[in-house]
Amino acid sequence: MQFAKRLQPLQFNVFAEMDRAKAVARSAGREIIDLSLGSSDLPAQAHVIEAIAQSLYDQSTHGYLLFHGTLAFRQAAANWYEQKFGISVDPETEVLPLIGSQEGTAHLPLALLDPGDFALLLDPGYPSHAGGVYLAGGQIYPMPLLAENDFLPVFTDIPDPVLAQSRMMVLSYPHNPTAAIAPISFFQEAVAFCQQHNLVLVHDFPYVDLVFAESRDWEENIQNPKSPVPSILQADPDKSVSIEFFTLSKSYNMGGFRIGYAIGNAQLINALRQVKAAVDFNQYRGILNGAIAALAGPQAGVTDSVNIFRKRRDAFINALHSIGWQVPTPKATMYIWAKLPSPWNQNSVEFCTQLVKQTGVAASPGAGFGKSGEGYVRFALVHEPPLLETAVQRIAEFL
Repeated sequence: MQFAKRLQPLQFNVFAEMDRAKAVARSAGREIIDLSLGSSDLPAQAHVIEAIAQSLYDQSTHGYLLFHGTLAFRQAAANWYEQKFGISVDPETEVLPLIGSQEGTAHLPLALLDPGDFALLLDPGYPSHAGGVYLAGGQIYPMPLLAENDFLPVFTDIPDPVLAQSRMMVLSYPHNPTAAIAPISFFQEAVAFCQQHNLVLVHDFPYVDLVFAESRDWEENIQNPKSPVPSILQADPDKSVSIEFFTLSKSYNMGGFRIGYAIGNAQLINALRQVKAAVDFNQYRGILNGAIAALAGPQAGVTDSVNIFRKRRDAFINALHSIGWQVPTPKATMYIWAKLPSPWNQNSVEFCTQLVKQTGVAASPGAGFGKSGEGYVRFALVHEPPLLETAVQRIAEFL
């Protein structure tokens, strides 16, 4: 049986290898403390669940849901965005419902890239960004993220021949996996660069709310008191080149419900809508009703979640410091991006494989996020502090 060549870059997946390593550890009787997946363990809010539950009894929600049937959700998304960032949004032409932001970032290259075109991606970065480019037959130019540059790419390092063949740039701040945040001045530089070089600017924005209190004092980021980090569209208010992706998986703990949206340039939204129409309809209307309740309802649950992750961050960082592993305290996200100590500092996959095998603690190797991620490991803060501290104790024994 012969398969398409586009599958070849997708055949090796570090995270699939880690899943196998976890399975082997379980079969050997290890108790797994899984810090490898960024899937929130917190529940969705009660008013969100109630909206979905009530929808089940509404017969009109049981059929296919086409684009025009999503207007109420698109209006809620536009209103949420306008209140948070002060940017006017047309729900009819500038919002598109998605099955999580990953659907958008993976499908958009199909609308933008011809075979051989380049996409400029963060390195390290979220793996689905690369997967979508490969499926579209595109090439990837990795923009290295280095600690000395605050994990921000340096646009002037991109070679002119690559720029001549490039069609899109993908950013994502607050950033997975490094937990870095970006000031509005960086986004303004990115918008000007993309305008100059006729690039589409894609911003994956799942961690907009998972920003900790000390980051709110970063004056350059404060564009609106309701959001401590900027949207890309605050740097491109005319939506000239930009599209942004948001998911309810992190802010509202709705990862399993698979609901998000794209917002931005109307032509880009329409192009992505054309790709989506060839692949699927929308999700169940009841899920959109739950998402509307999340976006338009009480936001105290978001604040509570941020406080929980801040306490987990502090407990995990303090525990690491107590065993002599000095790791910077992240200002955002649900992750710790830790530089590996010697002798593991150039083999993150082997470190994570042996760690789960010998201790049951599962983490994500930095190499799985790109070449520049080698030498690091990512821990997801998806357990309560006592279990996180137990994980660090096991790590100390391993080291």
